[in-house]
Amino acid sequence: METTERDQLIGRLLQEGNTLSDVQKVLEEEHGVKLTYMELRLISSELEVNWSAFDPPEPKPVEAEPDVLDAPGPSKTTVTVSKIQRPGAVASGDVTFASGATAEWHFDAMGRLSLDPTGSGERPTEEDVQEFQVELQTVMQGKM
Repeated sequence: METTERDQLIGRLLQEGNTLSDVQKVLEEEHGVKLTYMELRLISSELEVNWSAFDPPEPKPVEAEPDVLDAPGPSKTTVTVSKIQRPGAVASGDVTFASGATAEWHFDAMGRLSLDPTGSGERPTEEDVQEFQVELQTVMQGKM
């Protein structure tokens, strides 16, 4: 097989949608031509092949529906981050919950979150803690 015949065959196989590995197998099994993958890749780069046909189709954009959880109203829970960190803490600060309870919070080196009630010792409700986690995430993302 001559070089021009080989190149035409490679170009035709690629236009049909075959991968370089498939072309390599066809050349070796049907025509007795052994090419390394790199040689085949270099040859194919010089051929006029519509490479955009090999690109996967772009997915259609999905219109996002507004979600009530995505756009919460203003939070009554306030979270502050201390400029001076507690010993052993990666980040720390104070929180005032919507119920009126207050606490100190901190993340340790293992990423565990701790809440220590302050003041009257009033404990936050489960809803308070959930709102705190959302607010803390918002505040910490703003710090990075």
